[in-house]
Amino acid sequence: MAELNKKSVDDFDAKGRRVLVRCDFNVPMKDGKISDDTRIVAALPTIKKLIGEGAKVILCSHLGKVKNGPNEGESLAAVGKALSDKLGQDVKFVADYHVTGDEATKAVSEMKDGDVVLLQNTRFRGKEETKPQEAGEQFAKELADLADDYVCDAFGSAHRAHASVSVVTKYIREKGGNCAVGYLMQKEIRFLGNAVENPVRPFVAILGGAKVADKLNVISNLLEKCDTLIIGGGMAYTFVKAQGNEIGTSLCDESKLDYCKEMIEKAEKLGKKLLLPVDAVTTDHFPDPIDDAEIGTQIVDIDKIPADRMGMDIGPKTIEMYTEAVKTAKTVVWNGPMGVFENPVLAKGTKAVAAALAETDATTIIGGGDSASAVKHLGYADKMSHISTGGGASLEFLEGKALPGVVSADDK
Repeated sequence: MAELNKKSVDDFDAKGRRVLVRCDFNVPMKDGKISDDTRIVAALPTIKKLIGEGAKVILCSHLGKVKNGPNEGESLAAVGKALSDKLGQDVKFVADYHVTGDEATKAVSEMKDGDVVLLQNTRFRGKEETKPQEAGEQFAKELADLADDYVCDAFGSAHRAHASVSVVTKYIREKGGNCAVGYLMQKEIRFLGNAVENPVRPFVAILGGAKVADKLNVISNLLEKCDTLIIGGGMAYTFVKAQGNEIGTSLCDESKLDYCKEMIEKAEKLGKKLLLPVDAVTTDHFPDPIDDAEIGTQIVDIDKIPADRMGMDIGPKTIEMYTEAVKTAKTVVWNGPMGVFENPVLAKGTKAVAAALAETDATTIIGGGDSASAVKHLGYADKMSHISTGGGASLEFLEGKALPGVVSADDK
C-alpha cells in the first residue's frame, strides 16, 4: 500500500492536550436539517480516537459558500446536534460569528479531558479563504492560540490553502505542537494514491460530467497512468466533435477541440485505449424540471445526431462497450456521471456503469462530487471499495497535484 509519510493521530499522545481538528462538515442542508450526514460519519473515527485518549477536542469546519456574510442558514448548530447524537456525549457549540472570540476562548478554557467543542463556520470570519497576507494569517494564529496540536481530517478541503487548513500549522509548529492528519485523510490518500501511483492492472479510469475544462489535466495525467480511459457525460461531445462528427445542440467547448484531438493522439502514441461514445440518447431540449420523466428521447449513432437534438446520455451500444471494459479491470477510478442522471429517463448510462462497478471484484474508487451522489442515489454505495468525500480534492489528486492540507502536516 502507498502509505502517506505524514504524522497521523496515532503518532502522538493527545492525553490532556487541546487538539484542533479541521473536519469537513460541509453537509447538504434542507430546511435547516442535514439531508446527508456522510461527511459527519466519516469524521467520527478520528474524533472518537482523540476522545478515547483523553484529549480536549476542538472541531472546526466551513459550511456552504457564505456569499452574503454570516447567517443562521449556514451556522454549524445542526452539525453540533448531530455530533452530540452520534458521539453519545454533549458537544458544546460556540455560536460566535467571529469564530475565535471570547466565547470560544472561554469554552476551551473550561474543557475537561475527553470534552468536545465545535467552533462556528470558519467562513463566517470572512478571511478564511483569502490569501494569508490579507488577515487569513491573523485568523490562523487565533485558531492556533486555542490549541496545542492540530489534526487535518478535512479531505474535501485539503486542496485549498486556507487559514484553517494549512496556514494554522505554522503557528502550532512555532509553539512545539504536532501537525498531523486524521484517519479519513489517511484512507483517502491510501486509496487514491494507490490507484494512481501503484494500481493493480488493468487500471480503468472513467471520466464524465459536463465540462472538459474541469478535467483537462486529469485526462492528460490519467492517460499516462491507466490502461483504458473511458469518457462519458457532456464532456464527451467535445471529443466526438474533435473526431469530425456533428453533435447537434449537444454541449461543446469549442476552445478545447484541439486539446481533445491532442489527447486522442496521445492515447494512440502511448498505446492506451481511449473509449468514446458510439451512440447517444438524445432529446430536443434540456429537461425542465430536471427530473421531468415525460421527456421524449431518441437513440442515434454518435455520427448521426440530428442538428436540432442534444446528446443527454450514453446509448445502449456504448453502455455495453463501457461495462465490458469495467468487467476486466482490477482497479477502477470513476469521476463524473455519464449523462443527466438526475432524470430517470437519462440515468441509464450512469446506472449501468455503477452496476458494472458494483459487480466487479476490482478495487472501485468513486471520486466524490456528482459520481458519489449518483452511486448513493442509485443504491450502489455499499458495493464500492471507497467513495471519496472530496470532489475537487480528489480531482486535483488525480491530476497529480500536491494538496496543501497534506503537505502542511509534519513528516513522520
